[in-house]
Formats: sequence, structure tokens, C-alpha cells
Amino acid sequence: MKYTAGILVYRITEGSAQVLLVHPGGPYYAKKDDGVWSIPKGEFDPLTETDLEVAKREFNEETGNSILSENFIAMTPVKTKGGKNLQIWATEADFETPFISSNLFEMEWPPKSGIKKEFPETDKAEWYSFEEARKKLNSSQIPVLDELEQMLKSL
Repeated sequence: MKYTAGILVYRITEGSAQVLLVHPGGPYYAKKDDGVWSIPKGEFDPLTETDLEVAKREFNEETGNSILSENFIAMTPVKTKGGKNLQIWATEADFETPFISSNLFEMEWPPKSGIKKEFPETDKAEWYSFEEARKKLNSSQIPVLDELEQMLKSL
């Protein structure tokens, strides 16, 4: 089984909550929007790293921002469409610039061309209301969004 961990950052602005999502980089997602955004996350080996360590690192790699908070809430793990076990941590934070930079990955592009090109893992990050985030977010991650929304309503 593969394991993935990430951080769902939220902020309260003008009395309503927003979440920070990232758009995947690379040529396959360049013209796609609804249903492809994600919580910043990455794979890890649970024998060598903890999910929270990975979540913090991946958030930094995919947005260029660092999480200073130590107040993390473990959300209920979900399974992705690809069968990965996804552990998300929620925390409140705000970033004037939600996206600064992303790490790069290499792939053959165009396909079967033999040419390797580098692309950013994510190409942008945006703040969304819960309603907007449901449209943008990869469907396998929506249960985490729903859980966070219910949690914030109960505060």
C-alpha cells in the first residue's frame, strides 16, 4: 500500500472560511480546472518518516510557503482513486501570497518523443470557499473538506 500525507490549510476571512488548494502542474492538467485541484500532499514511506513531517515538507515544496503553526488536527484518512492511503492534517494559517514556487518533476514530453522536460509539481495555489472548493477538488479528497467544514461549524 502507498501512503500520502498533506495539509489542508484554512483561514477565516470576513467571517467565512476558505481553504488553500493547489493546481497540478505539467502538460496533462494545463487546460483542466474543475475536479483536478488538490490538497498539497506527497507520498512517503511510513517506516522512515511520519505523516506530519511529510505533510509539512510537501506543503512547502508545492506552495513555497512554510507552516509555522504547531496546531494540527488529524483528519479521518481517506483512500484515493489510485488506492493510496491519504492522511490529511488541517491547520489555520494565512498567506498573503498563496503560491510562490514549486519543486519540479521530469517526464517525457511529448509522449514517446524521447525528450525529457521538467515541469512544476503544482503551478498555482488559490483560496476557495468550501462551496467553490467542492467543484475544484479531486473527488476522492472531498470527504476531508466536508469533515473540516463540519468541524469549523461546531466551534
